[in-house]
Amino acid sequence: MTTDVFEEHRSLLTGVAYRILGSASDTEDVVQEAWLRWSAVDQAAVDDPRAYLVTIASRLAIDRLRSARTRRESYVGDWLPEPVSDVPDGAAHAELADSVEFALLVVLETLSPLERAVFVLREAFQMPYAEIGGVIGREEAATRQLARRAREHVRDRRPRFEADRAMRRRITERFLEACLEGDLEGLTDLFADDVTLVSDSGGRAKAPLRTVRGAPKVGRFLSSLSQPRNTERFLRSLGLEGVEELRTTVTEVNAGPAAVVSAGDRVAALVSLDIVDGRVQHVYLLVNPDKMSRLRTPEPS
Repeated sequence: MTTDVFEEHRSLLTGVAYRILGSASDTEDVVQEAWLRWSAVDQAAVDDPRAYLVTIASRLAIDRLRSARTRRESYVGDWLPEPVSDVPDGAAHAELADSVEFALLVVLETLSPLERAVFVLREAFQMPYAEIGGVIGREEAATRQLARRAREHVRDRRPRFEADRAMRRRITERFLEACLEGDLEGLTDLFADDVTLVSDSGGRAKAPLRTVRGAPKVGRFLSSLSQPRNTERFLRSLGLEGVEELRTTVTEVNAGPAAVVSAGDRVAALVSLDIVDGRVQHVYLLVNPDKMSRLRTPEPS
């Protein structure tokens, strides 16, 4: 019974924790710790196992997020969320899929841990404010205030003018083609004037450690990646020298299209685009090999 009840809610707990943390590896630790606590409690005394388990997982995720942000102060370069091929909990539900899109997870990184937890539990999982207040140890009125601040913050940083999914995929495919061809003009045609490029290498690969700003600079950097000597430097920095062929494709990552570069059976790089009003507003480049383990290597086309 103990195992059956927990397994019934495992995907929900994974979904809650991942959205709060933005890290698949930390999410696994949270779910494992939730299981240990659940297995040690007297289940007969628990009236609502779902609410109890969500409370445990949420509190564990909030605590882990606080400690993770302290550790990230010494992280080399910018920190981006850890991408996943499979959407945790609710892949069949549009509202849950949207809540793990990469650009949104980046914005959620700017919230406080409590604001982020309240936003996730309310906006993604539609939990009542009173129940969320019980999870975070706040009165309902204070919980509503946290939710309002979080929504306003997200709305200010992420206007809801994104292209539909089909257009986003087409733009991502055009972006990838222009990168491979070193087509500077083709790239800059896709960009908003104030486009930014944020890369996450963790100091493990050749990539900018600071945000690159403006269409000319972002375009020049991306178009330069097609040059053989730059490709070789990038592969060498990842310990992939000697790889004969890189595979590139557009595939679904975090419920949205992303450009994926594979070398052998490894994902070497991922690019996720934030598209606003038909133009690329943000380019997120991940090359930290520690963050690629939850990505499936796309099948050759």
